[in-house]
Amino acid sequence: MIRFGRETCANLSLALAREWLETNGLGGYASSTITNTNTRRYHGLLVAATRPPLGRIVLLSKLEETLVVGSRRFDLSANQYPNVVHPRGHELQTGFRLDPFPIFTYSVAGIEIEKSVCMIHGENTTVVRYELKEANDAAADVADASHARGSCRLEVRPLVACRDYHSLAHENERLNPQLQTGENLLTFEPYADLPALRLAHDADDFEPAGYWYRNLEYPAERERGFDFREDLFCPVVFTSDMRARTRLHLVASTTRRTLSGVDEIIRAEIARRAPVARGGVSGNKLISETEANNVSETEANSIRDNELVSGDELLASLVSGNELVAALVPASDAYIVARGEQQTVIAGYHWFGDWGRDTMIALPGLALVTGRFETARRILSEFARHASEGMLPNRFPDAGETPDYNTADATLWFFEAVRSLLHYAGDYDFVRAHLYEVLTGIVAWHVRGTRYGIRLDADGLLAAGAGGVQLTWMDAKVGDWVVTPRAGKAVEIQALWYNALRVLAELAGRFDDAERAREYASMAERARASFNEQFWNEAEGCLYDVIAGEMRDASIRPNQILAVSLAHSLLAGERARKVVATVERELLTPYGLRSLSPRDPRYRGRYEGDALGRDGAYHQGTVWAWLLGPFITAYIKTHEAKDEARARARGWLANFLTHLHEAGLGHVSEIFDGDAPHAPRGCIAQAWSVAELLRASIEDVYRSQPE
Repeated sequence: MIRFGRETCANLSLALAREWLETNGLGGYASSTITNTNTRRYHGLLVAATRPPLGRIVLLSKLEETLVVGSRRFDLSANQYPNVVHPRGHELQTGFRLDPFPIFTYSVAGIEIEKSVCMIHGENTTVVRYELKEANDAAADVADASHARGSCRLEVRPLVACRDYHSLAHENERLNPQLQTGENLLTFEPYADLPALRLAHDADDFEPAGYWYRNLEYPAERERGFDFREDLFCPVVFTSDMRARTRLHLVASTTRRTLSGVDEIIRAEIARRAPVARGGVSGNKLISETEANNVSETEANSIRDNELVSGDELLASLVSGNELVAALVPASDAYIVARGEQQTVIAGYHWFGDWGRDTMIALPGLALVTGRFETARRILSEFARHASEGMLPNRFPDAGETPDYNTADATLWFFEAVRSLLHYAGDYDFVRAHLYEVLTGIVAWHVRGTRYGIRLDADGLLAAGAGGVQLTWMDAKVGDWVVTPRAGKAVEIQALWYNALRVLAELAGRFDDAERAREYASMAERARASFNEQFWNEAEGCLYDVIAGEMRDASIRPNQILAVSLAHSLLAGERARKVVATVERELLTPYGLRSLSPRDPRYRGRYEGDALGRDGAYHQGTVWAWLLGPFITAYIKTHEAKDEARARARGWLANFLTHLHEAGLGHVSEIFDGDAPHAPRGCIAQAWSVAELLRASIEDVYRSQPE
C-alpha cells in the first residue's frame, strides 16, 4: 500500500509532485495529485474515452467540498490561482493512500471524513464516496469536541470542463447551464457536440448553481510552455447531513448509472482487482477473492483471461514476496484497454494513445509474464488486422483518422511479441491460423520495399529513411526538425530484422513450409554476416548506431543493446560482452539507460523547458526506464557468473521502489533526467517502462533466461 501522512499532504511542494491514476479499461481515467489539486490540463475525475481507447474528454474536472460543522465552514479542496492557493484544504488533510484506489482523509473540528475515488472497469464511470468516521475527540480541543457532537453538513460542488483533454475551457456564452433533473439523477449537457455528464447521487438536497470558477492555474502546463489557465463551470451544489446518513455518494458517468447497489459496485471492483494483485489475472468476468483462492491448479491451467489465470506459482510467489513485482503486476492492468471487440495498449498516461511500437514492446511484460494469454492474442489480432503494405500502424490518431505508418521498428517488434506468445503459451495453432500469413507478407514487403524507403539492401540489411520523417523509436520532431533522423541502417533495426527472420524460419519449419524456412534462414545468416562486418566499432569496443553508405555514426547510444538482448541475437562472445560493458559504463543510471553518452557534445542532461527544449533533449541524453529491461537481459546473458549478475540486476531494479512513491504513484515514469538526481519526467505512467521492468524481473532475474 502506498500512503502519505499529514506532513506530506500539507506540504504542497511534496504533494503536487505525487499523482494518482485510476483507469477504466477503455482508455478513460481519473487522475489528480494526492491533495486533489489539479496541476495539469489532463487531470480530472472523469476523463471519458468516447471512442475507446481514444476520443478522451474531460467531463468532470474536480469536486469542491465544504464541511459545515455547526456554524463553522471548512473547505476541503485546494486550487492554484494566480499568486495564491485557495482554499487550503490540504492543511486539513491527514492522509492519502492507495487501497486499492485513492482514499483521502480529513480531520475537521474533531470530525474525520474519508473520501474515495473508484473507476468502474469497462465504463466511463467514476464513483466518489464520502464517509463520516468516528469523531476524534482526543485530537480535538474542547470546542471541537462539542462541534463534533453537533450538526455536520457536507456541500459538494462539481466543477465541469467538458472539453477535449488536450485543450482548456474558458467562460463562454455557448454553454447551456440547464440541468435535467430526475430521481437522484442529474443530467448536464453544456454543449450539443459533447457527451452529457450524468450525476447520480444520494444527497439530501441539491440546488442549481450556474457560476464559473475563473483562472485556475495548472503549474505543470506552465512548466511545459503551454497555456495553463482554465475556467470551470459549477452547475449544481449537493448538500447532505453527514450526521444522519454518514455516507454520501456521487456517481459521474456518461451512461444513466443509478445508485442502486453502489456499495456492491465498489466491492465488485475491489474483487476484480484482487486476482491481479495476487499474481492471478482477472479479465472480463468478475470473480470474487474466494473464487480465486479456490481455483485448482488444473482448472487454472485451462482457464484463460475471461475468467482467471492464476496458474503460475512463481509469479504468485513473487507478488507476495517481491515489493517491485507486487506493485508492477497490478499496475500492468492500467494499460490494457479495449479497441473495438479486441484489445490494445495505452502507451502512457496522461496523453498517449495506443502506439504500435509501444504495444509490441510492452506486450510480453503486460500480458505474457502475467498470464494474460487471451489478451495477448486479442492485441496481436487487432494490430495484424491493421497491417498495410507490410507495416503495422505507428499510432492511431486521437481524431480517428487513418492510422499513421511512419515506423520502421513497430512491425519488427511484432515478431518478438509473437515469439514471446509462443514461448509462454505455445499457441502455434493460433499463430498458424491468424498471424503466419501476415508475418510472411511483412517480410515480402520489406524485401521489395515499402513506405518511407524501408527496403532490404543487397547486403541483407534493412535500410530506411525519407526526408522529414522519423522512423525509429528515437522519434522526436519539432515542426520540420527531426531531432535524431537516423536515416540509413539503424543498429536496432538490424537486430530486430535478424530476430524476425529467425522467428519466421522456425515457424515455417514447424508449419511444413520448408522452402520458406530455408529462405528465411539464409536471409538471416546473410544479415548476421553483413552486420558483424559493417557495424563493429573497434575504437570504442561497441557498435555503430547508424551506417549509411560510407558514413558510420559512432554516437554511443543504447540502441545497440538490442543486438545482444533479443532472443536471436546478432552478437556473441567477446563482442557481446564489450557492448554490454560500454553501455554500462557510458549510459547506465539508477533509472535506466541514457539515450546518448554524456561524453557527446550534443548531450542534454535535463529534460525541461518548452516543447523545443524538451524535444531537443528527448533522445539526446534523457534516461529511458524501459531500456533497463533489455540491458538486464543482455547483462545476465553475457555473464558467466549468473548468480552474481542477477544480484547486480536486483540492485538496479530496487532503485525503482522509491520511485513508486513519487510522480505516478505505483507506476513508472516515461523518462528521467540524464543528470543526477535523475528527476522523473514525461508521462507519469508509461506502459513499456512498467512492462520491461516486470518482464526482466520475472524472466531474467528471478528465474532462468528462457531458452
